[in-house]
Amino acid sequence: MFPGGDMQKLLQQAQQMQTDMMKAQAELAQSEVSASAGGGLVTATVTGDGELKAIKIDPQAVDPEDVETLEDLVIAAVQAAGDNAKRLAAEKMGPLGDALGGMTGGLGLPGM
Repeated sequence: MFPGGDMQKLLQQAQQMQTDMMKAQAELAQSEVSASAGGGLVTATVTGDGELKAIKIDPQAVDPEDVETLEDLVIAAVQAAGDNAKRLAAEKMGPLGDALGGMTGGLGLPGM
């Protein structure tokens, strides 16, 4: 099916892509992105691979009579930070992620 050199070259390219993907994933795990809600009252920080690392809450956001607003601000900040992490991952993975079918584990090959 494959002439000898073509299969070897294809395997080398696949190994290089795997190495590049692992490097990009390691960089993402070390990267951190933040987002805030409520005009900066709540800030969430996540790693590039989506792990929540920190929540900062401005004392002005703490109102014992209105805990629901604080809860909503925390959720909004975490979701925004997660969106930022996804954008960072898309930037870092770039064409490599497209070639491998993104973060879903697909191979990006027709019929596969």
